[in-house]
Amino acid sequence: MGIGSRIQQLRINNGLTQEKLAEMLNVSRQSVSKWEMEQSLPEVDKIVLMSKLFGVGTNEILLEEADIKKLRPQELHLGSVYLIARDFEKSIAFYEKLLSMTVSTRNCGNKFAEFFFDNKCLALMNEENLPGHHYTDGDHKFVLNFWVEELRREYDRLKELDIGEMTEIIKVNEGYYYFDIYDPDKNVCEITGGYNDGNE
Repeated sequence: MGIGSRIQQLRINNGLTQEKLAEMLNVSRQSVSKWEMEQSLPEVDKIVLMSKLFGVGTNEILLEEADIKKLRPQELHLGSVYLIARDFEKSIAFYEKLLSMTVSTRNCGNKFAEFFFDNKCLALMNEENLPGHHYTDGDHKFVLNFWVEELRREYDRLKELDIGEMTEIIKVNEGYYYFDIYDPDKNVCEITGGYNDGNE
């Protein structure tokens, strides 16, 4: 795929006609057409402007895909978040209430249960059915972070449910407030979000 094809693909992906892109770049539609047919090349300032309009680096316009991959850092993708649960049933009940949903899947061997939300997976692993995965007693230091629009409303909801020990709402700095709620294994769920402490 040449530079013209890459410009055309980025333009189409962003829902732009040749006319609209030309207008945004302050060039003629014929100029855009010539770039896409590789009859001419855009000037450097136009490439920089296109990279900003399309939200990509200039490399994405100028280089072949194989060369781009060599320059890109390797991406890590989050799969599931695993929590080792000492009291499996109690932990399932806790997270069903915390997330306001029923468990999504549950292994028939009672080894794990999964919650799918926000395109993520939280998996509870039943410690007694996981040989080799036993964790000794002590502080687990495992933190799940959740974000909500209205922190006070979520605090009140969880306080009313009384499903675990909670801290008060804590101010870290202006604009960042949170509270912690602990699951049955004392893993920390940190809840952050919008909050007005009455002093604003």
